[in-house]
Amino acid sequence: MADTVILFQDDFQSFPIGPLPFDREHSAMGEYHYSPLPGYRGQWYDPIANCNYRGPSWLVTATDGVHYMEQTRVRNPLTHGVCPVLATGEERWQDYTFTVTLRTLCSNEEAGVLFRYQTSLMHYAFFMNDNKVQFWRIEKKERTMLAEAPYEYNCDQYYTMRVTCKGNTFTGSINGEKLLTVQDDRYTYGKVALAAFMPTQYTNVLITTTPEEAARIVECEDAEQARLAEKRSHYPRPKLYKVIDLKDFGASRQIRFGHLMGGDDWYFVMAQHQKRVFKERYCNISCLTAVNVETGEVLWQVGEPSTLAVNQDTTCDLPFQIYDINNDGYDEVIFARDFKVMILDGRTGKLLRSMDTPYNDDPADEILGIEFQKHAFDRLNVDAIRIVNVSGKEHASDILIKDRYARLWVYDENFNLLWKFTHNNTGHFPYAYDFNGDGKDEIFSCYNMISSDGKLQWELPIDTDHTDEIVIGKFDPDIDEELLAIVSGWEGFMIVDKHGHILARDINGHGQRISVANYCPNMRGLQIATTTYWENQGIIYLYDCKGHEIWHMEPSSNGNVVAPVNWKGDGTELILLNGNVKYGGMLDGDGDRVVLFPDDGHPDQCAEVLNLTGDPRDEIILWDAHKMYIYTQDRPAPDGPVYHPEKYPEYSASNYRGEFSFAHWDKAGD
Repeated sequence: MADTVILFQDDFQSFPIGPLPFDREHSAMGEYHYSPLPGYRGQWYDPIANCNYRGPSWLVTATDGVHYMEQTRVRNPLTHGVCPVLATGEERWQDYTFTVTLRTLCSNEEAGVLFRYQTSLMHYAFFMNDNKVQFWRIEKKERTMLAEAPYEYNCDQYYTMRVTCKGNTFTGSINGEKLLTVQDDRYTYGKVALAAFMPTQYTNVLITTTPEEAARIVECEDAEQARLAEKRSHYPRPKLYKVIDLKDFGASRQIRFGHLMGGDDWYFVMAQHQKRVFKERYCNISCLTAVNVETGEVLWQVGEPSTLAVNQDTTCDLPFQIYDINNDGYDEVIFARDFKVMILDGRTGKLLRSMDTPYNDDPADEILGIEFQKHAFDRLNVDAIRIVNVSGKEHASDILIKDRYARLWVYDENFNLLWKFTHNNTGHFPYAYDFNGDGKDEIFSCYNMISSDGKLQWELPIDTDHTDEIVIGKFDPDIDEELLAIVSGWEGFMIVDKHGHILARDINGHGQRISVANYCPNMRGLQIATTTYWENQGIIYLYDCKGHEIWHMEPSSNGNVVAPVNWKGDGTELILLNGNVKYGGMLDGDGDRVVLFPDDGHPDQCAEVLNLTGDPRDEIILWDAHKMYIYTQDRPAPDGPVYHPEKYPEYSASNYRGEFSFAHWDKAGD
């Protein structure tokens, strides 16, 4: 071993027996919350999440004093072919030998290791599979077998598996016998991982390389740190602006911002809830609290606050918005609770008017998303609210409400029903936009374009999954019309024109979040950032305005909101990940973490971007159910013309809201 250097080694003796930390609820919290799993994971992370899972994916077991990391799941047809994975290592690794001892407890499906691992959807694999060994290339949804050879093995013995990668040549061996050699040029660097479709035990993980390669890795690390330090010096650092005590009314990402007292002063309303019937499909707002951002003082409160986490944390939208619906200069609060839609005076919280929600008179077995094919309640339990303008008024004042996945209703400000729409899936949060220039909004909902009078205009030729987030705007300079950029779960990321033609599509995992902004100032048009959650979670992609991938990464944490941030004020946007000191911060268009948050004890569960302090640059709001920290820049905005981009309006807030930042410049002093 004198001519080798150890890059990584683990026999799992440092792990207590029992499950590796896992989400016991297998919930959607990680879609837009930084939600780390408590417990010891060593240097490993699990990039796979699935709502169909029960129990842990990885379990530390012991026999005769030897610890094994055991993959506990069986291949599940409901998981889009996902393979359970446990990853470690460094992306900058290139040439190395990966050795592990394993025992396949079910020997007729793939089990082995991943190498040159870049994401859980982009890597090579060396597998034992039904008395064969195989090399695979995995690239998103494409699984390509590169080579295979016969090899007899059984479920009772442990085998030493080894793969060596040098340049574009990979050699696989079992128990010292070389079985396969293959060449491929797709991936030139990457981490390593354990991976098996069926229960398998692993121990004695060893990654070695040559002294020359080890020296290159160290040199690369030093150069990378120097490069990042130089880059970061050009960006303002986060400076703590304010801390707000959320007392007993705090919640996770259920917050709305507005001007409840008129003028420019900011207030927020935070919602707590109670879960009813089935998971989080019928949440009911239990408490609304209005708070002055500047002072942290409570303006008013409706309902009864709770310190129970079950009332604070939710993975769905809650139906409330802040908006000046009567155009009197003061924002109202529009929300649904206890089968009523209500409009409150934003200054006092007093009820101005209300209506009963509509009856559930559609056959439950003929519409989507109704659990057990039964309506839980006679009246609608509202899932989300959006302010729209299908009436064509000068001041938008129509109210769209929806159930979880099937139906939309639109009312005017006096609660007169304008229309109802039902067709296949609604997705999570419809988008309102005047595509035809008649002064009235059309509604894009999941795959459906709906006219301002509630008629289906066209639909995308897709009938599975649903759209999670939508952005609409002119982001391709070669196309002088609005385009739609959407992420639709396992139907992928798409760019669609306003006539329903799909211009670009990438099945890149379960697309969850999306944003559009000027992330790469040297490229034409705007760039599109997306991230994934279910199955292969936490993969971030950046695309150009045509939908061509620029780069991909897997930062090994969830809760990446990928929202654009006007941080520097020079017209270039950054990508907000989350508030964590180690995994969060802001990326530039190269994928570098150029702004980090201070290690000052701030909460990191929730993150939001908002311009709060007066200059046009954005602030970052980080909070959990207990505290809120607000950060601004540690230096003044640049002189000259002021970059003041168009952003998504705060009165249509949602956890399923695609984010955008479209360039707008003010003259200096405006």
